[in-house]
Amino acid sequence: MCTSIVEIVPAEGMAKRGDDWFPLTQAVVAYDHARHANLGDVITLDFSNAALEPGARAAVELTLESAKALRAALERAIAAAEFEEAEVRGKTAPPRLVRVA
Repeated sequence: MCTSIVEIVPAEGMAKRGDDWFPLTQAVVAYDHARHANLGDVITLDFSNAALEPGARAAVELTLESAKALRAALERAIAAAEFEEAEVRGKTAPPRLVRVA
């Protein structure tokens, strides 16, 4: 059964497809049954650029446990990066407390 759990956000960055890199415009996070991984329901991360051909995308399918571990790693890296920007480089973005699941 489809879950209809989908989040779409603008994304600024680059993704690699084969030997080529392309600019990103959006990221889609969804929870649904796997399309490619031999798993049940998965978190899918799909990075794309709507202005380019349909193949301009990079996607992964993760178990819910792997997605939670990735979220925690992202939160730690973001907190450290914000500290680096604010304290070490003197930029104005203040560090914030992050709740890690």
